[in-house]
Amino acid sequence: MSTRTTAWPNGTPSWADVPIPDRAVGDAFYAAVLGWRFEAPDEQLGRYANAFLGDRHVVGSMDLSPGQPVAWTLYFAVDDAARTAAAIAAAGGTVLAEPTDVSGLGTMAVALDPTGARFGLWQAGTHLGTRVYGEPGAIAWEDLRSTDPAAAQAFYASVFGVGVEPLETAGGDYGTFHLPGDDAPLGGIGGLMGDDGPSHWLVYFAVADVDTALEAAVAHGGGALSPAFDSPYGRMAHVADPAGAAFMLVSPTMPAPDRP
Repeated sequence: MSTRTTAWPNGTPSWADVPIPDRAVGDAFYAAVLGWRFEAPDEQLGRYANAFLGDRHVVGSMDLSPGQPVAWTLYFAVDDAARTAAAIAAAGGTVLAEPTDVSGLGTMAVALDPTGARFGLWQAGTHLGTRVYGEPGAIAWEDLRSTDPAAAQAFYASVFGVGVEPLETAGGDYGTFHLPGDDAPLGGIGGLMGDDGPSHWLVYFAVADVDTALEAAVAHGGGALSPAFDSPYGRMAHVADPAGAAFMLVSPTMPAPDRP
């Protein structure tokens, strides 16, 4: 897919980041598994660091703060973070971090949906979010594993204006979401699908070969949360980084759908 040069449309998953308690260990892990190159943490931005595929932003990382969950956070692009934060509260969600300007790079906020899943908002300034999608090493998909998928689908439809369509091959409670007037799926919302714990967003990263990437993950201190398996959408594996942050590896059977 071509490099992104304009802001992602409102309601599109556009960024993800993860806390890395030990930078040397975490950076080496993600370099080996997904081919990322991390910049030096920015002391002026709370030691936040972007990761790159070549010269393109792909995800972010930060030091682990006390009480912060060791988990990936998925961010949705928004045109107006303050207005969206108000919509989150009105729809039964909880705003954990109010919209805050990040040195002109953009405006961010963090929230919980009514089923307890954590997610973020990103109103782009000079930083557009991820610059590439669907290529090896980049985000390829995301889905919400929810304790109440019907409530979650209604919430995200209300807050972001997305449509939700059932995906019968994935089970009766799973649906894909898309922007109004566009059939391209942006991700999915369904039940826990065998995952333990509370509701959470799960980010999928594309790789050329899942088995090779899974071996690299284990060799560099990560964990295999499932063996590699085949699905109608490609070969996949559920893994955790050395600190325990979970994500999916996928070798899609078809190109990722273009995003608006």
